[in-house]
This record gives sequence, structure tokens and C-alpha cells, in this order.
Amino acid sequence: MSISAPKGRKIMALDIGSKTIGIALSDRTHTIASPHSTIARGKWQKDLESLKSVIRAEEVGMILLGLPLNMDGTEGPSCQAVRQFARNLQKDSELTDFPIDFWDERLSTSAVERAMIAQDLSRSKRDAKIDAAAAAYILEGFLNRLRNQHSNP
Repeated sequence: MSISAPKGRKIMALDIGSKTIGIALSDRTHTIASPHSTIARGKWQKDLESLKSVIRAEEVGMILLGLPLNMDGTEGPSCQAVRQFARNLQKDSELTDFPIDFWDERLSTSAVERAMIAQDLSRSKRDAKIDAAAAAYILEGFLNRLRNQHSNP
């Protein structure tokens, strides 16, 4: 599988939940993944405007959506919701031709939560940061794959 990312522009990863959207960003060289923010979900137009604001301000060139596959690799209702989210993004005139890709996010939130517990973060601090941290975990997997692809063509 060959993957690509826009040169000189950031990648925005999203961890989409029913109540929140975790956002992480890469740097322009696609080396580092950093948690950015969490959006409390509301009406679609509000969510869209919040995302577009980050896209413009951070000069994002690609969106990576975490795909919550079942443990056996099949897609369930949560995956269908993420794919619909992507279709809705591409209906917007500013994002019609915007590159959108998916990345397996199985166990991302669990891995991040275990790391936060190991750091002895309180539940309230974990809750405030977990969605953006999960998005960064997803993005890090994608960036690692990009690096491996470039070093082993």
C-alpha cells in the first residue's frame, strides 16, 4: 500500500466520537504528531466550521480519519459513521477535492489511556486530553508508515 501526504503542509488527524472530535496535527515535514484540541460535537455545521477554522489557521493539506475497525478487521456501525463523516466533509465546497484518508485506530484510546494512567494523571485531566491524544496516536502510526515507505521503497 503506497500512501502519500502533501509536501510542506500539515496533516490533521481526527478521532471522531459521538460526543467529541479529537484533533492532532503533524508538523510540515510529517515528522512529529502533536495533540491539538478537542471539539465538543454539536450540529454538523458547527463541527464543520470548527474543523475548517483549524484547517485554515494551521495550513492543513490533508485530513486523516481514525477508522474504528472491529478487532477482527471488519467494519461495524462506528466505521460507517466515520465514512459518512468523510462524505459530509467532501460535500463542503472548500473541501470537495481535499485529500482525506483513513487509518486503523483500533485500541488507540486504550493505549493512550494506559499511558496517561502510568503518568498518574487524574481522571479529569485524562478526560480533557484523551481525544486529542488518541488522534495524535493515530497520526503517529500514519507518519511512521510514511517514513518506512520512504526509507524502504
